[in-house]
Order: sequence, then structure tokens, then C-alpha cells
Amino acid sequence: MTSSIDFRSDTVTRPTPAMREAMMAAPVGDDVYGEDPTVNALEEFAADALGYDAALYGVSGTQTNLLGLMAHCQRGEEVIVGQMAHTYRWEAGGMAVLGSIQPQPLENNPDGTIDLARIEAAIKPDDAHHAVTRLIALENTFGGRVIPEAYVAEVRQLANARGLHMHLDGARLFNAAAASASPGEPTLKAARRLLEPFDSVSICLSKGLGAPVGSLLLGGRAFVARARRLRKMIGGGMRQAGIVAAAGRFALEQHVERLRDDHDLARVLAEGLAQASRGALVIEAPQTNMVWVDVPHEHAAPFAAHLKHQGILVHGTARQRWVTHLDIDRAALDRALAAVAGYFGDKPLT
Repeated sequence: MTSSIDFRSDTVTRPTPAMREAMMAAPVGDDVYGEDPTVNALEEFAADALGYDAALYGVSGTQTNLLGLMAHCQRGEEVIVGQMAHTYRWEAGGMAVLGSIQPQPLENNPDGTIDLARIEAAIKPDDAHHAVTRLIALENTFGGRVIPEAYVAEVRQLANARGLHMHLDGARLFNAAAASASPGEPTLKAARRLLEPFDSVSICLSKGLGAPVGSLLLGGRAFVARARRLRKMIGGGMRQAGIVAAAGRFALEQHVERLRDDHDLARVLAEGLAQASRGALVIEAPQTNMVWVDVPHEHAAPFAAHLKHQGILVHGTARQRWVTHLDIDRAALDRALAAVAGYFGDKPLT
């Protein structure tokens, strides 16, 4: 049976043999006691590399985002967030259900930004009728798109003027950094620059970086100490977590620069999809590792069924997302494009 090629997400990546070796060799201890040397080393490495005082290792980006929001906001306080942001739309309402935090969702522009005027208008006055606006939360990348640095600087200026903090859902921060780096600039250095305006950030190690599990929350020492207590409260205290933390450290040291390969492959994929479909598919030019594809209505269901039958897994039907990652190489891409060509080659196109 032919194996599947999985373009659904970069969360499907598997640890490389070298990463598995690092996991096997990791010294461990009880992380709740603060005694796991591998977890401690990961947190210290990430904080130093990205310009923060401290870091906290968690099991997922959803968890570290929640911990960040709860560490910034008291019960009944408010976060300004995008209507399509992961923290608002795709994290099961955790900020409201578990944090008693009021989200104030605002419409995202196609590039992931939120109009500054909308943000300013949403900040509540000092009035007992309103929740206290405490935080602005952004996301980078946003659907694979890089949030402009100039825009983030403007949001920071507004936050400073209104006494607000800023949190970044940086699940794919390193993709943004790889795409934003100047010639010769290391991706970690570019990531540090992108993070300068933010009081805190949540970053995933288990997407394109290839770790099997794990995310980090970074910020000031007092902030991270609050988040650590909250992690225990929601059942996130871990014991001998160094086995998986070693994979995160390996990912940061070995897999950050190679994200550029995923971006290059995404561009090849976008061009190939346009050619293989004879122009029937509408392709957005990718900025990072995500290719968004609009499929004509009459082809949406049969094309999705054809791909699945051919062992090509993608996210969506009429609006598809194809993601390049650690486990996708040129041979896998060529096989996927052959499957696309096999569908559209005998279809009358209008």
C-alpha cells in the first residue's frame, strides 16, 4: 500500500533519528520541583536567544497562550484580539472558560492585522460598567502570512500610550523570522528582533521544527513565575519532562534555519499546482510554508476525494491549505503534483 503524503499541517512532523537520540540521552529530574536539568536548559536557552528574562515549558501552544493571557489578566479583564485569531477562535474558549477573561474580538484584515483605529476604539474607558482592557494579542504568522514589523511598532506605540501589554501567539514565529531575515541574518536573531515589541510570546516547538510535543511561554521573571503557578493549577505540571524537552532544544538548535527550505518548497508547490491544474486552481503566492488554494465549486468535492484516494492529504475542500514541512521533500511534492495533474488532465475547464 502506498503511504500517504500529509500536507494538512506542519503539526504532523515526526522526530528525526538524531532528535530521538537526543531524547534518549537526556538527563531528567522532577520538573515540578524545578529539578529537570534538560527542561531548565531549554528554558534558559530560549530566553537568552530570544531576549526575555525567563521561559516556561508547556505541552502545547494552546496551553502556553492560555497561561500567558491569564498571567497578564485578572478575572473580568479584557483582551483585544482578532476575530480569526487562534487564541480566540481555535482554543475552545479557554480564556473565557478557564481564565474568566473577556475577549474583545475585532475583524482581521486579510494580512492578519487589525486596523489601529478599531483597536483604539475598542479600548474601554475607566468606567465601572466595562471590563478593564488589559492586553492586545496578535499572531505571527497569521495563516502563513507575516505581520509587518512597521504595523507591530504602531500597535506597540498605541499600547504604550494606553498603558496596555502585548502578547504574541508566535506558534510559527520562526517561519515569520525566516521570511523576514535580512541576507545573512540568522533566523534566531531575526526572531529576537520581531519579538522586541512584545511583553510575552508563546512559541511552538512541535510544528515545522519537528519536536513531538511542547511549546514555550517567554516574558519577564515575575510574569513567568505567575504562569508557572497557573500551569500547575490547570494540571500542566510535568515530572521527568526532559525526554521531550530535549527534542525542543534540538529543534531550536538544528531545525530553525532549515525552515527556509520549507518556504522554498512552498513556492515550488504553488507554481506546480497552477501548472498541474491548467490554471483551474486559484493559488495565493506563499510568504512562508502555507499555500492557500481556492478550488472551483464544481470541482471541490471530487478533487478532494481524488487527492484522498491518491494518498495526498490536505486541509479543506473548496478552500484548501497545503503546508510544507520537515517530512515533505521534493519527491513527495512531485508525487502530489502528479496526482493533481491526473485529475485536471482529463477535465473540461471553463
